Amino acid sequence: MSRLIAFCFLLLAAVLGFLHIDSRPIWAPFSEPSQEISQASESEQGQVPAPALIADPVTKADKAAKITKIASPISTPQPKFDWLPSTEAPSVHAASLVTLKDGSVRAFWFAGSREGAPDVVINSAVFDPKTASWSDPTVVIDRMGMEIGLSRYIAKLGNPVPARLADGRLQLFVVTVSIGGWAGSSITSLISDDEGKSWGRPQRLITSPLINLSTLVKSPALTFADGRLGLPAYHEWIGRFGELIRVEGSSAIDKRRMSSGRDSIQPAIFIDDAQKASAFFRQTRASSQAKKIPVSITANAGQSWQVADDLDIANPNSAIAALSLKNGTHIMVLNNIEAGRHRLVMVMNRSGSSEWTVVQVLEDDEALPNEQRREFSYPFLLSADGGDAHLVYTWDRKKIRHIYFPAAWLKQTQSELDKQPLVDSEGAR
Repeated sequence: MSRLIAFCFLLLAAVLGFLHIDSRPIWAPFSEPSQEISQASESEQGQVPAPALIADPVTKADKAAKITKIASPISTPQPKFDWLPSTEAPSVHAASLVTLKDGSVRAFWFAGSREGAPDVVINSAVFDPKTASWSDPTVVIDRMGMEIGLSRYIAKLGNPVPARLADGRLQLFVVTVSIGGWAGSSITSLISDDEGKSWGRPQRLITSPLINLSTLVKSPALTFADGRLGLPAYHEWIGRFGELIRVEGSSAIDKRRMSSGRDSIQPAIFIDDAQKASAFFRQTRASSQAKKIPVSITANAGQSWQVADDLDIANPNSAIAALSLKNGTHIMVLNNIEAGRHRLVMVMNRSGSSEWTVVQVLEDDEALPNEQRREFSYPFLLSADGGDAHLVYTWDRKKIRHIYFPAAWLKQTQSELDKQPLVDSEGAR
């Protein structure tokens, strides 16, 4: 009976939600990824020699994923590893990034005694690329501050996701829960006029006029040509599916379903042009179903989405990070195993191909006993200048790892990748 009542409420909310958004502004095309207008000559940048390839056998995880791997280009500037500043909290998770106007990068994450605990706060710190160092962490908001700002009880905070508004201000979306678990979540928005040094009063993002529940965020927002934001969101109550919410200020003015059923959450989106995009999801399938990456595609700027074939890379019910560089390079960071989160890799898309290749193994505890394996999860990617990449991810729930990939490294890796012959699922060339 309780499930029937819940279903009836959800159905009514869906109908009212459709009526609510039906008169909203015309759907705009995507803002396309910026393209390189010209390339500096080798004499201007300094000639970069081709990387020396190192033999690296295809592992069991790579065979299962039907993806190959190449060695890192050793002659170019290498990725730089460091950590987000410590807050002394026992548990940290769900880091995200945004570029500031001066070229620095601001990070957000949540920290507390454990995920979902009453003492969880949203933290922030700034990375200075000139000194390659992080500022001391600050608290953006805690549970009590969110309660006071929203004038409602708040039990949990999680998953901060920043975005840049068309007017230049920063917006931060935070998952909030008033009752129940994460399936009872809603999204709260905060806006900053000073690049994240201070934040205005929080406001709930109303995605349904009746039951504003079970809406969460994890992946970066995208922009439409009219300046509005597209917020990839997902639901975990009754169904598990993705949605694209069109946001204007602190208001949700439209939303479109990206997947259906109970098997795909946390969409990460690649924009190909003004109309076409693809979304890769974290799979939440039953144990008997394929542990691969669900995919949806759109040909009308996200107004409608069609389910496509799974991406044939293993996924253990864990988040994926995706990034398009201005030269067209596509990269993802993910756990390419079917169970656990003890292996994390970067994969790169061959130019003009659907093939993906492991170009960097970031973490791998495969050789350790199960009880000693650590968790590496919730990656988030950002490019500060269109050519480089910043990556943050949870390191065993105790730290947040930050890795900077120079533009020269990514460019040379893509060049070398495009030269390599394809390798099939058995590792044969």
